[in-house]
Amino acid sequence: MALSRLLLLCMLASEVWDAETKPIEFVCNKGARRAMNIVAEMESVLSNCNGSTTLSTPVQLPCIELHVASWENKSHQEKRGDIVASLSLLIEGVKVVKSPSQPECAASLLQRLENNINNYLLILTHLQLSQGPVEGPALSCVPRSTQSLSTVLVNYNHLILGKLERLMINLEDRCISQ
Repeated sequence: MALSRLLLLCMLASEVWDAETKPIEFVCNKGARRAMNIVAEMESVLSNCNGSTTLSTPVQLPCIELHVASWENKSHQEKRGDIVASLSLLIEGVKVVKSPSQPECAASLLQRLENNINNYLLILTHLQLSQGPVEGPALSCVPRSTQSLSTVLVNYNHLILGKLERLMINLEDRCISQ
């Protein structure tokens, strides 16, 4: 019962913190970015899930590989498109694997993960990028898959701390004018 309450509280905390927040504020506030990355908390809850770390079906993993030189040569739109495509791939996999047959703990974590991914997608899709042509989402790798919820969380964290954080750092020059 206490675990259920903790999971419910964690799900509520993963919602967008302020509906009025602008995406540029996310770019300019490193503390907000750190607070939005809930993977460490989710991994802690997962460690108490007693064997429910294996998913019923495989989930495709986001593209986390980052070749720094080629990444820096991409436009902001291409970088956003890469991240959005990876997040979209992951969220579709999470939606598919969520089912009544999942143990309660894993199901709650999957719902929380879906909410958190949606928050990132909302921010990225509403972020105004004026440099270069508009780019559609495009994956930068051939996705792998896993049935391990722990592996999903590790890859998601790498995406957030790698590609997404590098994009935010690239956009920080916009913060001075805000």
